[in-house]
Amino acid sequence: MHEEQYIPPKIWKNETGSGNQWANINQPTSGARFERELPVGEHPFQLYSLATPNGQKVTILFEELLALGIREAEYDAHLIRIGESDQFSSGFVGVNPNSKIPALIDRSGNKPVNVFESASILVHLAEKFGQFLPEEGAARTQTFNWLFWAQGSAPFLGGGFGHFYVYADEKQEYPINRFAMEAKRQLDVLDRQLANNTFVAGEEYSIADMAIWPWYGNLVLGRLYDAAEFLQVHTYEHVVRWARQIESRKAVQRGRIVNRSFGEEWEQLPERHNAEDIDRVLGGTEV
Repeated sequence: MHEEQYIPPKIWKNETGSGNQWANINQPTSGARFERELPVGEHPFQLYSLATPNGQKVTILFEELLALGIREAEYDAHLIRIGESDQFSSGFVGVNPNSKIPALIDRSGNKPVNVFESASILVHLAEKFGQFLPEEGAARTQTFNWLFWAQGSAPFLGGGFGHFYVYADEKQEYPINRFAMEAKRQLDVLDRQLANNTFVAGEEYSIADMAIWPWYGNLVLGRLYDAAEFLQVHTYEHVVRWARQIESRKAVQRGRIVNRSFGEEWEQLPERHNAEDIDRVLGGTEV
């Protein structure tokens, strides 16, 4: 027997009373829901985030900059618990009116600058410090090509496949099949690119790799959605090679645990205020 088909009403109304924690977070309006100031540390950069794939992009870049000896890139990373609606505080909305992590306040100049959207933060920091983004020419264009490919593609993996495969109230064949097909198509795009290139945008490690690895690298390494077997990720051999190569970088190992409040205890670091915070968590576990 087929279930009764859903017919959209003439006018959409917000569903209320769902038991789904993640569905209940969202509302069809923006803006602050309560008053709360953001904490502020002592470093030039104040990051407000969570170690989701989007959050990992920025902390990986910070750790890569620090690994180069750029002490001006020191940062405080404050935890934003999206499951508890921290992103809707007046302080957070003042930095990012879209209420999404990550959000950054750059206090290194004469006047603080708010930066939001992960790709915008990556470009801002890469240009400020002259690292991981070619200054001109075809290499710069290629880096932007793949950086914005990630911005356009990852929502299909996260909000599409991830939502229906893991977080939806019930498993539904059509949306899972639809987004599984798209996730595999994206992996194939990456696999073909990496068959002839050491890194995503060419032969140089860049912010494009930092933007893509937290989503697709974690996916093929079995850390995302527990979907490695379902998507047969091992068949994308060039993506797997690249994912392991990026994972071996000490800065990546450090950056991926910052603002992490879930998973194994040895990889949790809800707040980061200095390098020793990470050292204490990782101990001798870095590759």
